[in-house]
Amino acid sequence: MAPTLPQFNPTRLRSYIFRLPLFTRMIIVLITVFGILELQSAWDVKKWGALIPNEMGFGTMYRLNTYPIVHLNFLHALLNILALTPLLERFEAEHGTLLTIAMFAGRISINFPRWCVLPSGEDNFEEQHSRTGGKVRSETFMENPEKLVAKHALSIWVFLLLGFESIKAYKANPYFAISTYRIPTWTTPLAPLIFVAALVPNTSVLGHLCGLAIGYLYGLGYLKLLAPPEKVLRWIEGKLNLLGRLPHYVSIDQNTYGRYGVLPTTTAPSSMAGVGEGSVPMTYMASTQRLGP
Repeated sequence: MAPTLPQFNPTRLRSYIFRLPLFTRMIIVLITVFGILELQSAWDVKKWGALIPNEMGFGTMYRLNTYPIVHLNFLHALLNILALTPLLERFEAEHGTLLTIAMFAGRISINFPRWCVLPSGEDNFEEQHSRTGGKVRSETFMENPEKLVAKHALSIWVFLLLGFESIKAYKANPYFAISTYRIPTWTTPLAPLIFVAALVPNTSVLGHLCGLAIGYLYGLGYLKLLAPPEKVLRWIEGKLNLLGRLPHYVSIDQNTYGRYGVLPTTTAPSSMAGVGEGSVPMTYMASTQRLGP
């Protein structure tokens, strides 16, 4: 029998979208909203959200959180959403919503400009500096701030998460075979990196490599210090009752309540009191509380 290609199932897609955790939903909504706002000309969204060194100050620290969600155009935003959603959803489902917010809206988002965005951006502006015969690089930032956004938007998050996932896969299965060659699993993100660099114009290989390296280091455990203490996150989560108040919230506690709420109970109801010891009751026994986001 000839092999058949998997068919698109809109029901499964809708179910997947409805089960997305909270922070992943927030990022998708924000990117979509800013992507729509970029269609108008009254307010320059790209210049407002770009990470421009000359405009960084106490009143513009918001740029440390806006530069990943502002894009060159709506198509650029859509492609990044499609690439990021499954990766961020898996990370949040594994580590919890609160830790994911603390990392991507806090430690990682703030430290990325120092590690990846500004160094790789400086290389591009050095080239422009030499080509333009000595123009100050800050002027290029002011004239074309959207170039920084186009090169260093959400794609760095994508490659960071690809690096993290590849290390997880490497620990479970160090190699995969193509014909007679054994290829290390951790090298798989290099293929999309080369593909993007070759086919997508105005991309920064250095920025993507930096994001990938950070993902490798985090997966190996060398950057765990970036994560807030779990005791603090548990205390905040319990004090504010986030699991009970926020829909689609993923708990940081995997043992007591499970990721998505109270786990099914194994206590038999009183109607089963007459069932003999060792027999299996033929009834459904579970809590009615939700088990997923």
